[in-house]
Amino acid sequence: MQYANLSKGDTLAVLGLGPIGQMAARIGVHLGYRVIGVDPVAERRHMAARHGVEVMDMQGWGGREVPELLREATGGRGPDGVVDAVGMEAHGSPVAKAAHQAVGILPGPVGRAAMKTSGVDRLNALHTAIDAVRRGGTVSLSGVYGGMQDPMPMLTMFDKQITLTEGQCNVRRWIDDLLPLMDDPSDPLGVLDLTTHTAPLEDAPRMYEMFQKKEDGCIKVVLQP
Repeated sequence: MQYANLSKGDTLAVLGLGPIGQMAARIGVHLGYRVIGVDPVAERRHMAARHGVEVMDMQGWGGREVPELLREATGGRGPDGVVDAVGMEAHGSPVAKAAHQAVGILPGPVGRAAMKTSGVDRLNALHTAIDAVRRGGTVSLSGVYGGMQDPMPMLTMFDKQITLTEGQCNVRRWIDDLLPLMDDPSDPLGVLDLTTHTAPLEDAPRMYEMFQKKEDGCIKVVLQP
């Protein structure tokens, strides 16, 4: 959230309402921002809406794309910050999906080499974020990307003066801020309304497949040893 460079009264869009997107959106609401969450899965949208997040289908509607709808929802400007919480799991790019799967079945050393020299990510969500964010706004990447040669719309990014922030969370940096929220009996971030499935550790492969395929309303799994 801090990486999105928001100020008082700003609007945040969160692309992807899996566990990371859910918490990013809820923290945004907790900090007083207007938050619009975007995801193609109805169960995820419904969960976010329960916590004060405005929601939107990633598929758009009425033949209109998400960036256009986000601009319309923000008076024509676009959100001040966009968090891409989707990353390489993004849907909507069959060619990139095939490349990603091909790299996954290569032997270890060959696959690692391909990741360094190929564009293997599905960039639909990232390009949506770049298109949607307002001029001078910030796109923050929480979703993981793995390719070294992924094409980026540099002309658009330069023309819109976009700030791009990314990387793994610096967990130790935020512990003192987050622990009081976790321990608060009022549960301000709704963490008790995040887990949808609990299973023994030996069921991890099956539960991961369920999460990946978005079956049975699976959003967050807790595995018990």
